[in-house]
Amino acid sequence: MQSTVNYLWHTDDLLGQGATASVYKARNKKSGELVAVKVFNTASYLRPREVQVREFEVLRKLNHQNIVKLFAVEETGVSRQKVLVMEYCSGGSLLSVLESPENAFGLPEDEFLVVLRCVVAGMNHLRENSIVHRDIKPGNIMRLMGEEGQSIYKLTDFGAARELDDDEKFVSVYGTEEYLHPDMYERAVLRKPQQKTFGVTVDLWSIGVTLYHAATGSLPFVPFGGPRRNKEMMYRITTEKPAGAIAGTQKRENGPLEWSYTLPITCRLSTGLQSQLVPILANILEVEQAKCWGFDQFFAETSDILQRVVVHVFSLSQAALHRVYIHAHNTIAIFLEAVYEQTSVAPQNQEYLFEGHICFLEPSLSAQHIAHTTASSPLTLFSMASETPKGLAFRDPAQDIPKFFPKVDLQADYSTAKSVLGAGYQALWLAGALLAGQELMLRGLYWFVETLQATCRRTLEVTRMTLLFLSSSLGTERFSSVAGMPEMQELKRITELRSKLRALAEALSRCSHNITETQTSLSNLSSELMKNRDQVHADRSIQQVQCCLDKMNLIYKQFKKSRMRPGLGYNEEQIHKLDKVNFGHLAKRLLQVFQEKCVQRYQTSLVTHGKWMREVHDTRNHLRMVSCSVAAFNTEAQGAQESLSKILDQLSHQLLQDRTKEAQVSATPTAPHPSPALMDLVL
Repeated sequence: MQSTVNYLWHTDDLLGQGATASVYKARNKKSGELVAVKVFNTASYLRPREVQVREFEVLRKLNHQNIVKLFAVEETGVSRQKVLVMEYCSGGSLLSVLESPENAFGLPEDEFLVVLRCVVAGMNHLRENSIVHRDIKPGNIMRLMGEEGQSIYKLTDFGAARELDDDEKFVSVYGTEEYLHPDMYERAVLRKPQQKTFGVTVDLWSIGVTLYHAATGSLPFVPFGGPRRNKEMMYRITTEKPAGAIAGTQKRENGPLEWSYTLPITCRLSTGLQSQLVPILANILEVEQAKCWGFDQFFAETSDILQRVVVHVFSLSQAALHRVYIHAHNTIAIFLEAVYEQTSVAPQNQEYLFEGHICFLEPSLSAQHIAHTTASSPLTLFSMASETPKGLAFRDPAQDIPKFFPKVDLQADYSTAKSVLGAGYQALWLAGALLAGQELMLRGLYWFVETLQATCRRTLEVTRMTLLFLSSSLGTERFSSVAGMPEMQELKRITELRSKLRALAEALSRCSHNITETQTSLSNLSSELMKNRDQVHADRSIQQVQCCLDKMNLIYKQFKKSRMRPGLGYNEEQIHKLDKVNFGHLAKRLLQVFQEKCVQRYQTSLVTHGKWMREVHDTRNHLRMVSCSVAAFNTEAQGAQESLSKILDQLSHQLLQDRTKEAQVSATPTAPHPSPALMDLVL
């Protein structure tokens, strides 16, 4: 045990160790509160006095929720070593989070945004106080769990930090190889003499490497053999990187350099976030300090991302879920354009459903009027243009699974098990995404079919009302010809109009029959969709993958313990060999479930979805034609009926006048022959 006046700790509770100090988990002697103590070793006192006290002075100057708090500076009892008493972060470091097999291919999007927000806020506080950190890396970003279970990341280890204004330079070299700016790498790692000076933008390079690492689970610049083994090539990659590239790798010895301008397909970040993030990475991973962004632009661009809201959109035509990042004050027109950029569906062809209801988006309104969405409850986008659904693009996790060496090698076996387990967790994440995609396809299509059925009901109601009106009109005749009298011109017109109305009634009857058949077809499709949704809900492939992972995790943890030992006894070695065999069988079983029960079902559902989408498009177009025909027939029938009524009204008026005249003539005694009536009124 070691202690100061107010704190004590056990040397076994080591949290981290560096060249000049070690960090332990400690407790307050009075309250029992957990803290972290940084104990400086004898090597630290070989540094100049101003360097020794610099970390204390920097930490005392800072006060921010995203920077580890300094509680006190004390000394050990006997050796009188300086001790920094700091805030204890129980979640470990960002590096430990990324080293976990669950995050082998990068953080989930929501967690990455938390990291981005915390790092940007912490760095902004440093720049406000004119502090340059000079050792930004995942290992120096600590994780604390908030009261509501949320992650809070904090910058720590200010041993290399110092005060430095934007226009000032420094010449001393600090930092960690993989995250060092190339100019600093040249002097610190390659030991090449050079007279370069460095500014605050060296922190931006380190932030860029850290963010890439957090987004992908790997470093952006990797020579063959790794950064620590091939240092000259590492330097060459970082200095020869073309503008706009965010990563460079060498896949074989003396092989060519391959540049990447996008994040890898295994990255879990959405296309919407990647499109915002990649330009930032490209401009801070710039070796020429004159071309590299300054902190002002970095803060402006990252704040722009963090101030945006996410609208989840599931494209039925593409069978793909999108996350659209927009500002709340943007108009819906800007949102529609953002959707177009991700889906290639033009704004005029975009139609939306939300929770089964048609969602009308008025372009001139604020985006705040858009409903709150989630990944499981997105806006459903239906495109007027038919296309083949592509679905989720992904890399088969089997391609990232290495094989165990036949002989027992504790370190190699641990590394292999870690890589295999990481690929297994990627398969689990993909299995969830594929199953969720099937649910969104079926649910969205079901909702759209429901809207088509509602259209059928409305059109059928209009058709039947028009038919009822026509049947009542055609069921009676107001006039008939008197025998022996020549037909009047109006009577011919009446006959033509009545024939036209009968033809329209027949056409509307055919439309009614057509709509009824369409309703039956849509009802059958709805039943199929519900049946398939029940099958998706009954799917247990994710649970099977998780079961394999749980068993693999137990073996992995044992390998993790064993790697720290110098060797194994005979019996332990035999158990280790059996564990390797079982681990391999479990991995094989996991991949089999993923391929046969996740991927194949998803691909089958994509084909079926494409077929159903074509049917729905055809039905929709057909319904539109029928609806237009019904509307046209209805208008035409109303016009014909109005013309018929007008003629009949004129004849009625004429008949009334004739009868009146006839009555007047018959009342005169000198009239020997009364005029016969031309027509009889029939009720």
